[in-house]
Amino acid sequence: MSASILGVQYPRIRSVPPYARTSGPDVAELAERAGLVLDPWQRLFLDDALAEDERGKWVCFECGIIVSRQNGKGGIFEARVLGGLFLFDERLILYSAHEFKTASEFFLRIKSLIDGSDDLRRRVRKVITSHGDEGIELLSGQRLRIIARSRASGRGFSGDCNIMDEAFNLGPAQIGALMPTMSAMPNPQLYYGSSAGFEDSFQLGTVRARGITGGDPSLCFCEWSVPDDTLSALEGKPLAEVRKALADPRLHAMANPALGIRISSEFVLKELRSMDPETFARERLSIGTYPTEDAGWQIISEETWTAREDPESRRTGRVAFSLDITPDRTMGAIAVGGRRADGLLHSEVIDHQRGTGWMVERAVELVERHDPIAVVVDAAGPAGNLIADLQNAGIEVLVPTVREVGQACTGFYDAVMQDRVRHLGQAALTAAVAGAGKRTIGDGAWAWDRRHAAVDICPLVAATNAVWAVVTQPESDPLDNIW
Repeated sequence: MSASILGVQYPRIRSVPPYARTSGPDVAELAERAGLVLDPWQRLFLDDALAEDERGKWVCFECGIIVSRQNGKGGIFEARVLGGLFLFDERLILYSAHEFKTASEFFLRIKSLIDGSDDLRRRVRKVITSHGDEGIELLSGQRLRIIARSRASGRGFSGDCNIMDEAFNLGPAQIGALMPTMSAMPNPQLYYGSSAGFEDSFQLGTVRARGITGGDPSLCFCEWSVPDDTLSALEGKPLAEVRKALADPRLHAMANPALGIRISSEFVLKELRSMDPETFARERLSIGTYPTEDAGWQIISEETWTAREDPESRRTGRVAFSLDITPDRTMGAIAVGGRRADGLLHSEVIDHQRGTGWMVERAVELVERHDPIAVVVDAAGPAGNLIADLQNAGIEVLVPTVREVGQACTGFYDAVMQDRVRHLGQAALTAAVAGAGKRTIGDGAWAWDRRHAAVDICPLVAATNAVWAVVTQPESDPLDNIW
């Protein structure tokens, strides 16, 4: 039985926004013409990752995949690189891995695929083979660069597509270097590829946590693994019994889609005999350890937030708006704060969309329609560069000080905890509250923590600032100016 079992092609964890069309089949066809035939599971991931919206933009900015070693994750990235160079007109593709030998082997495979196709080879201007500086440049000027992973990896480049392989070793410093390079690109994508993570796999852990939670409109995430409690359920049992349980070919198939294709059941059993159960569970069954695995509802409990939900809540009188965007500038949110007829505060997300180009025009429309008390933007946050454009459009912007940012956050928290605010139960705002943490900004003051958030919290930041403006600005009740 074990010799003939095939790997499960559908991932145990899959999170992807709805989409109507994808360029995945086109990339798979191009790869096949170059000699790379993809498995069904590889095609599935590419279909999800290369989904497009009605404007022809990628639905997903971030695409993450976790699968055990030697299954063929590299083949997915090889196909994606071919698509970027020969189908999508991406000007620069950056690939990096934790170990340079991995990156070098990836480069050699890409070079071999291109060399094996007359159509593709004819479009190449030059191949750079210098150790540590490998790359390919097409006659069109498009480039693939293989870069070493470091704190400054990618700094100074503007990559349309960044592929971060071996992402278990990827930290905030590398992402901090790469994210700004993508902010000005019209249609960027960032890929994370990895086997199971470790206690310090912070970036991979945050991506995985968002994938498990689901509902992220800009994330595609797939994981081939067995349930996380598979090993812990065997705790305390004799070693022979543990090994027997882990020898179940159904577990091997669940975590290894290439079982029976590139990986034999016999070899998996040899691994089990040579490894301790914990190592086998990580390396072959994708049971990892992640620093954010149990994160969620750290500041406001799910029970409390759910109790403040009122889908029928309606605001009356003057309102305030606030704009915020994510640090990578891939998502933007506009929220409104107001009063209800019963005196309770009303918090609502008006818009939450990809990109930032739509925000000023939408703000102008809202201001003209509602004549708000204020339009709030935190100048120290990622949305700070919108202030000049808003002012040029005739909108007076209220810019909170650092102290007022802290007051806004603690005030929003107090309003929720003291049952003085209602929200509509919108998925984007609820996900932000669930995944938000806090950072210290002064003596006893704190603000929402963008850097370490496992989810997009710009809806929460915008909602917080809008409610703050309603409470503190003129035409509000002076008795409410207590936060």
